[in-house]
Amino acid sequence: MNDGGNATVGASGARQFAPLGEVLVIIPTYDEAENIQPIVSRVRSAVPAAHVLVADDNSPDGTGKLADEMAAADDHVHVLHRQGKQGLGAAYLAGFRWGIEHGYGVLVEMDADGSHQPEELPRLLTALKGADLVLGSRWIPGGRVVNWPRSREILSRGGSTYSRLMLGVSIRDVTGGYRAFRRETLEGLGMDEVASAGYCFQVDLAWRAHKAGYHVVEVPITFVERERGDSKMSRTIVAEALWRVTTWGVGDRVERLRGGPGHN
Repeated sequence: MNDGGNATVGASGARQFAPLGEVLVIIPTYDEAENIQPIVSRVRSAVPAAHVLVADDNSPDGTGKLADEMAAADDHVHVLHRQGKQGLGAAYLAGFRWGIEHGYGVLVEMDADGSHQPEELPRLLTALKGADLVLGSRWIPGGRVVNWPRSREILSRGGSTYSRLMLGVSIRDVTGGYRAFRRETLEGLGMDEVASAGYCFQVDLAWRAHKAGYHVVEVPITFVERERGDSKMSRTIVAEALWRVTTWGVGDRVERLRGGPGHN
């Protein structure tokens, strides 16, 4: 197992994880003016010691300006202004790099629309004390979704199942985006090699963590469909995810047949 600098092995043989450092919650935004103030306020209430980084992709609706106003009033809120809409994965990678450069020990992914409830963040952080990566899961016992049509649930469950089987991972909610990483875990995942931009970015990082041997834990969450604003999900995003997961899975199987690195 690759501990990635996150843990040592004690005299009893059990892994001993390093204490968690400061927490940075990364919230990517594009046209989330209706949601950004409520979600940041909820994060600050749920985990007062945490810092928030709003990674805004030059939102036409003024989300970035609202974030600047919050940052001016609260030294735990920060804003990363990006040149334009480049995809969820690119926004998170930029946020991860910003957080690592500024010395944060824990980096959290969270949607701006309220689907990831900040009130559940303490449970993810508690689990991270004994893990390298914690995933908020909709598809394990205790997890659920609220206000989703049956078609959307089937699509999400199907995408997770297909990705899990294609890539050979045991993670039940491999596509979920509510996550807490230790800094050392991210540093060990080869972020410079990540090319996926859309929602398959989540599958990419989970698969990298699995292959690297990191200890990944899932905790149940309640995923709540957004009440305000428009979903960023599209057929293009789904198609990209399907294509990339299939390519990764086939490539991994070919490498196994050839006896490539880590497959002997």
